[in-house]
Amino acid sequence: MKKGLGARGERVGDAHPSRALTDAERERYSRHLLLSGFDEAGQQRLLASRVLIVGLGGLGSPVAMYLAASGVGELLLADFDAVDLSNLQRQILHTTGRVGATKVDSATAALHALNPEVSLVPIKGALNAARLGELARRVDLVCDCSDNFATRDAVNAACVAAGIPLVSGAAIRSEGQIACFSGRPGEPCYRCLYPDLGDGGETCAREGVLAPLTGIIGSMQAVEAVKILAGLGEPLFGCLLLLDALTMEWRGLRIPADPACAVCGPSAAHPGT
Repeated sequence: MKKGLGARGERVGDAHPSRALTDAERERYSRHLLLSGFDEAGQQRLLASRVLIVGLGGLGSPVAMYLAASGVGELLLADFDAVDLSNLQRQILHTTGRVGATKVDSATAALHALNPEVSLVPIKGALNAARLGELARRVDLVCDCSDNFATRDAVNAACVAAGIPLVSGAAIRSEGQIACFSGRPGEPCYRCLYPDLGDGGETCAREGVLAPLTGIIGSMQAVEAVKILAGLGEPLFGCLLLLDALTMEWRGLRIPADPACAVCGPSAAHPGT
């Protein structure tokens, strides 16, 4: 993967026409424009980008808020659930007054208030493989903020078929992880990391989760998404970072491509490609 390039080999935002920033945008995003290697071209790429966020809970909250604040042009917000009082310990998109509302509606209200210039596309209800495939073809990148292996596997397959980057996060108890996958042929995917997905029985509802941990991992997902979209720095493609929040120790692992992978291997079927 070349520095600062997306899964298809070009800078992601360059797939869409750019335009000059308005005076209001230069003021809003002024701290981005001061960054070396970012400047106005990087912000234009963000404004021209489209991202699908799957899950608007503990991880999806900081992801959505930072991508909206950063000026990603269009956010597709996918979640089937409603806001519950037990969510509010960590899901900072939502408020006590919106308990009972759909998470999509709650998130839309919060993000519109944060940055009304960002286009928000509500995606309610459960996502099957066909729907995920359709959505993946509409966007430049997917942030997987879901909480179960079945959804992560389906999201991964959709990203591989569409050839787009996937930024995956997970958090449970006091342990978190983040990994990025380019979607390029010959490079690893999520199934290469977890070839045996198991039953995904561990959930926050059963095991608990440290509230700020979801903010740490979700914020890192947002950083990686911005880097990929803006062509900034070196994305974590093919890398897994693991955090033990109780000791604040990080471990990093390289993820090799699995030639026998059922999703991205040479013998795998890739519908839609």
